[in-house]
Amino acid sequence: MISIAGVIGAGLFVGSKSAIAEAGPGVLLSYALAGTLVVLVMRMLGEMATANPDTGSFSTYADRAMGRWAGFSVGWLYWWFWVLVIPVEATAAANILSDWIGAPQWVWALLVTLALTASNLASVGNYGEFEFWFAGVKVVAIVGFIVVGLLAIFGVLPGTDVSGTPGFSLTGDAGGFLPKGFSAVLAGMLLTMFSFMGTEIVTIAAAESPDPQKGVRRAVNSVIGRIGLFYLGSIFIVVALVPWNSSQLEEGGSFQTTLETIGIPGAGAIMDVVILTAVASCLNSALYTASRMVFSLSRRGDAPGWLSHVSRRGVPYPAILISTVVGFVAVIGNYVLPDKIFNYLLATSGALALVIYAFIALSQVVVRRRLDAAGERPVVRMWLFPWLTYATIAFIAVVLILMVVLPGQRVQLGLSLVLTAGVVAVGVRHQRKAAPVRE
Repeated sequence: MISIAGVIGAGLFVGSKSAIAEAGPGVLLSYALAGTLVVLVMRMLGEMATANPDTGSFSTYADRAMGRWAGFSVGWLYWWFWVLVIPVEATAAANILSDWIGAPQWVWALLVTLALTASNLASVGNYGEFEFWFAGVKVVAIVGFIVVGLLAIFGVLPGTDVSGTPGFSLTGDAGGFLPKGFSAVLAGMLLTMFSFMGTEIVTIAAAESPDPQKGVRRAVNSVIGRIGLFYLGSIFIVVALVPWNSSQLEEGGSFQTTLETIGIPGAGAIMDVVILTAVASCLNSALYTASRMVFSLSRRGDAPGWLSHVSRRGVPYPAILISTVVGFVAVIGNYVLPDKIFNYLLATSGALALVIYAFIALSQVVVRRRLDAAGERPVVRMWLFPWLTYATIAFIAVVLILMVVLPGQRVQLGLSLVLTAGVVAVGVRHQRKAAPVRE
């Protein structure tokens, strides 16, 4: 279930309206391009993960492929990304709960984070159990949304008449399929790409499962279908039924506005429950993923040794606690610091997904050649190696260049690259000063 719904983040429910406003119906191409990159990266990661499952995942593979500095750098950058997710998702959950029940938002942010931290501290099984039910709610919600939308489009849903809806045709009265041109599709791709972050968590969680190779293989082989159904399917329903430039879409969110357009009662309450579930799932994953990454760094000597201690149940409790503490500080900062300061902190993670994808692709080139030389054949293999891997690296480079050219992306790119350069510099220095430590 983690592999099925791990690709469904809160960004799909909350952030898709921004991408639609940017690209119009052409946002379908934006999601298709971003999804293709994710599929290729997951294929590479799946090859390395089935050959050698590890809770450090791509950080460990970068270490072994390119040197200790690389594993150090990508591991800490990934940890930073997920630690910053904690305050964002906790605040989003607090907003919903505060509207429902009352009480200050910071109280709910604290309670939600404490509850999921306690769950993660109890056992790794609790993380899996929570994600199972969170995933179930998300899958049912997406599939139900697509079914209801299709029934409305074909006029089967009782009491629904969308024939006069301005957005019913993808090339209708709101400027056609590409109302802002193809450049807007590329800008929309940048907005959608980061909503896919989290797909790779299954390769981290698989290392703690009874049969890692089977789990990773199934997740990687099904990623095309999952992205096609959950992302392209649901976004198609939205842009087919709601004008991309609708003021309601901007105010209420894409899924809620679509349900209200076709006359579904209680659409707002329904989507609040679904979004709260997606937010809790993302927060749960953030705590799990950040802790496992810093745990792996500690075991390799790239983080303080006490972070690799585990409980009798095999839970790396110091790693969970330190990630939670930093997350709590960020939650406090979200309420105390001026908006611009906190937004700059968030902006440092703007291009980290692309940086991490580049590390994965570069590592896979080296690891695959070593596997071939040793005569090993993992159950998942990258297609058309090495040419498709090189094409993926080139595509990532083009996207980074686009972030320089397109307005609104330069600050995120600049701060992300400054952070990356700083961490890499520390990693290189760490490699030179410390003797290599290997498991």
